[in-house]
Amino acid sequence: MPDTTATSYMQIALEEARAAGARGEVPVGAVIVNPARDEILAQAGNRVEELSDPTQHAEMIVIRRATAKAGLSRLVGCDLYVTLEPCPMCAGAISLARIRRLYFGAYDPKSGGVEHGAQVFDHATCHHKPEVVGGLVESEAGVLLADFFRGRR
Repeated sequence: MPDTTATSYMQIALEEARAAGARGEVPVGAVIVNPARDEILAQAGNRVEELSDPTQHAEMIVIRRATAKAGLSRLVGCDLYVTLEPCPMCAGAISLARIRRLYFGAYDPKSGGVEHGAQVFDHATCHHKPEVVGGLVESEAGVLLADFFRGRR
């Protein structure tokens, strides 16, 4: 079971997800942490609609911001917390960034790319597979998404 530190970082990701939902985005939030320094390198929520860019998923944004802040193309030793199972695009970026550990909240049977669908990390061509911890604050993340989509229907 993840420690309370992991849960507190996931709470920050949930705050980012709520803010994204309030902006009309799919409510997904992410945080990248350097655990050696207990330092948040980046945090963000989805901005796909706002920026009219399908690559502006929370995970992609925090990877871009964290690599820019670190001045490196890889985030070796860093952990990513995200409220929803990453899609294949984001899973590919997570691998390329060499994220040490991925924590995610709700599972995504329809569009996920880690435990579902493409299962990017399980392919022989995947150069780096992070440790994966799924289902952290799953219920809270799932309710946030369900409420958002119920309000759109």
